[in-house]
Amino acid sequence: MRAARFVGENRIAVDDAPPPLPKPGEVLLRVACCALCGSDLRPLRQGSPVTPGHEILGYVDQPGHAWHGRRALVYIPVFCGACPDCAAGHTHLCRNATDLMGWQRDGGYAEALAVPEQCLLPVPDDIPDHLAPLLLDAIGTTAHGVRLAQRIVPHGAALVLGAGPIGLGALLVLRGMGYGPLFAVEPGAYRARFAASLGAAHLAAEDAAMRRFDLVVEASGKDAARQMAFEVVAPMGAILQFGESDSWTIAENKTIRRKDFCLLRSFYFPVGDHAANIALLRAHRAEYERLVDDRAGFDGLQGLFDAFRRGEKLKPLFVP
Repeated sequence: MRAARFVGENRIAVDDAPPPLPKPGEVLLRVACCALCGSDLRPLRQGSPVTPGHEILGYVDQPGHAWHGRRALVYIPVFCGACPDCAAGHTHLCRNATDLMGWQRDGGYAEALAVPEQCLLPVPDDIPDHLAPLLLDAIGTTAHGVRLAQRIVPHGAALVLGAGPIGLGALLVLRGMGYGPLFAVEPGAYRARFAASLGAAHLAAEDAAMRRFDLVVEASGKDAARQMAFEVVAPMGAILQFGESDSWTIAENKTIRRKDFCLLRSFYFPVGDHAANIALLRAHRAEYERLVDDRAGFDGLQGLFDAFRRGEKLKPLFVP
């Protein structure tokens, strides 16, 4: 079996690896595709002890199992299903989920992987392979965050900071849920143009700093964007934070201190959101089709990641 290894310093090696051996309660999944994600850039820089890749679609290859031959997405947190958080429906917040697929367990930049049964999400027949991974982060994570924000800011002007895959996914969800007008701050020309094509007016950072927004979506993971989010959120508004980094620093000032607002952090989505996320994809399929702008196999994975790092790709796919 072939599998990709992230060896650090943005380098990828492709090796022969032993085929996965599913344990009791697991199945073998043959990878159909795995979408690249901005959070993959951290193990790409630092190296990873496991095979990365966490936006995975595959075919279950487990003769005699109820899922054999079926397509399935891989839910990232290996949740227990029994703790109080799982019982409340918050499977993504499971207090016993120490492992994440593609992070602590081998992920999807390989020909196959072992997947816990509870992490299999069904895919309807009308959703093609290349769109199915969008149901995880681009739609699942962003839609869950916007649903949280709706409790505080049910409508109004929204600013997205960072038009990478999560930021663009958030724009589509925001538009679908009735927010507007929409704005985006994105330094990369390709992604800024795409955000504009989704109906988000492009703002330079200095222009955004002069305005106030009911909802601010921070999707870059950069300190400058987080600082701006705190400063430009309107009184009684909300900041929705998706962006990840190892650490971050905010310089509190009077603009931040002298207003009421809410800060929301959205990590992933509960299993119970899956049907609603499928409905979003069906309703806006043409726009989501445009997000998937390239694909490559093992031989082209390094080049695909190099272009993705430079902001020249939106949501490309690894197809083994």
